[in-house]
Amino acid sequence: MRLSWMFMAILVGCGESDKDSAGSGVTLDRSVPEVSLPEPTLRRLTRVQYDNAISALLGGGLVLPSSLDPDQVTDGLRAIGASLTTISPRGVELYEDAAFDLVQQALASPENRAVLVPCDETDDGCGESVIAEFATKAWRRPLEDEELSTLVAIAEQAEDVLDDFDAGLNYALSAVLQSPHFLFRVELGEPDPSGDGRRFTNHEMASRMSFLLWNTIPDDELMRAAAAGELTEDETLRTQLERMVADPRFEDGVRAFFTDMWTLYQLDDMTKDPTVFTHMSPEVGASAREETLLGVVENVVYEDGDYRDLFTTTRTFLDRKLASIYNVRAPVREGFGEAILSDEGVRRGVLGQVSFLALQSHAVNSSATLRGKFVREVLLCQYIPPPPSDVDTSIPEASADAVTLRERVAVHLEDEFCASCHQLVDPIGLGLEQFDGLGHYRTTESGGVIDPTGELDGVAFSDAWGLAGAVSEHDRLPRCLTQTAMAYASGHSVTDGEQDAVEYLDAGFRHHNHSVSFLMTDLVMSVAFRQAGEIE
Repeated sequence: MRLSWMFMAILVGCGESDKDSAGSGVTLDRSVPEVSLPEPTLRRLTRVQYDNAISALLGGGLVLPSSLDPDQVTDGLRAIGASLTTISPRGVELYEDAAFDLVQQALASPENRAVLVPCDETDDGCGESVIAEFATKAWRRPLEDEELSTLVAIAEQAEDVLDDFDAGLNYALSAVLQSPHFLFRVELGEPDPSGDGRRFTNHEMASRMSFLLWNTIPDDELMRAAAAGELTEDETLRTQLERMVADPRFEDGVRAFFTDMWTLYQLDDMTKDPTVFTHMSPEVGASAREETLLGVVENVVYEDGDYRDLFTTTRTFLDRKLASIYNVRAPVREGFGEAILSDEGVRRGVLGQVSFLALQSHAVNSSATLRGKFVREVLLCQYIPPPPSDVDTSIPEASADAVTLRERVAVHLEDEFCASCHQLVDPIGLGLEQFDGLGHYRTTESGGVIDPTGELDGVAFSDAWGLAGAVSEHDRLPRCLTQTAMAYASGHSVTDGEQDAVEYLDAGFRHHNHSVSFLMTDLVMSVAFRQAGEIE
């Protein structure tokens, strides 16, 4: 990654100028944005964050729980749903069972136990030191004396009753993993010493940065920086930020962000009628997700490229299953390999991939409405109201007078009540109709020739290739990503009081060649990420 210019250009909010990343000499002046933040809330760890945290705490090779309380999606993001989710009574039992089982697995593994218990159990204070270190990592903050005393007492009592040191540890460490201090992200802020509102504490900043950039708990170095008070100071915060973006775990954070934003997790449960789509098999969903994420990681992490290129590139990463759907030669016999699609075709970028085309379709056919709605809502952040409950949304079956989907959805555009919404989404989705409900290319449907022409906000296109270009050049595309990144990082939908912050970040994002890496680092350094709302 080209990190040097990125971090030289990150603004701390002092009205300084950004030098153009391409070296053109053009500068961007930005002043500190006015931000009015909502009251902070507790965020429950998502399922992936829980799994990542467990692996960081207890080591690898564990059998992770298959059922816990599910994640909730709010305003399109699981990251927002986590702020509005509690734990059900059944969930309490599931987390309890998981905690005891996971700790027992770790203590039963010689490799994991050696890391977890580096001292001799017969030494004075061994158990207490293990518990203190474990709980500090798990809770992402130092323990109060009373908290540590309680956990040590649990371990000692269990050890006395069961006459087993590891059994005592199991009870204490399991208590740590059942605590709200582990299962929820407690980031409530503190009064700013400058007297200007509230800011997040050093340990809260460590947690916020780690979950945003790595999607897991802070590592030892970040915790040491928090303990030293370095994460509320500009220069030392920037030093840690540079380290974290250069770390391989940044790839995990990028994957998590795009998985949430583009709802790629839904591919796990995607179903298709195999009698209609003969290429469908259980591994299609996972392969489709990996194709998209490999392209994202290549653009964001390894090349520090232009976000818009994700919609126009002909380079992708395929395994044999996806190659068969795309009707191209598999680049490798096993796993994924880089492939360059024809620049004379119609398939390019994310909108030409199975992850989008199959997910935004029905079990037996494609869907112009779902595909167009995704472009409007997820990529351009435009709201499309749901249809009233008493409206018939079914599309007529193919007939001699209406063979293709374009002809059959025309009824929506003729109905004045339906047309107000469908005219915003259907013309976009119809531009993708040369891809069926799984993403296989076709030129006809039920014997009729497919017409893939259309227009996006005044920009005409002749097919999916042209639509990809129109989306990549749409003025709302960069701002939408900026707004989504802010919502993802904060755990709440962007409010009116944060619009200046969105403008601030969007200007930097555009100025720095639409670099997602720059956007994420600029976001961390901004007041919108570092300040906390007032608690009433």
